[in-house]
Amino acid sequence: MQVADNTVVSFDYTLTDPDGNTLDSSSGRAPLSYLHGASNIIPGLEAQMTGRSAGDEFKVTIPASEAYGERDEQLIQPVPRQAFPAGAQIEVGQQFQARSPDGQSRIVRVVKVEPHQITVDANHPLAGVPLTFEVQIRDVRAATAEEIERGHVHAPGGQHG
Repeated sequence: MQVADNTVVSFDYTLTDPDGNTLDSSSGRAPLSYLHGASNIIPGLEAQMTGRSAGDEFKVTIPASEAYGERDEQLIQPVPRQAFPAGAQIEVGQQFQARSPDGQSRIVRVVKVEPHQITVDANHPLAGVPLTFEVQIRDVRAATAEEIERGHVHAPGGQHG
């Protein structure tokens, strides 16, 4: 069976940055499974999976625009210190959940701490980074009606994956 919309794909992978540093890998773990066509993985990798079959192996570099997007400097914002709880220990690298002006929830990272303001960055940590994947497709199967309806894969035993 070939990878197409409404198929469940299980694959092993190693993800590296442009310097060849391993960012993530399924090595030593179960393969990653996802519902193809449901935007469960980055768009560029999903596009590269289309038409492939179990046993296929490939290496591909996904441009930032098809991964976590380009960096957006407008997503780096100073926030008044009083917006944080009084006495809170705020440090560079901490992450918080925040609401954007349009009401959406997003994760922000602290990038600068000053006495009267905290600068946060709402870009994904891998925004602006081309990503290289080494992939081996382990299995391709038809998705169940429930998986298609819910938009994600169910793990063995009926639990959500």
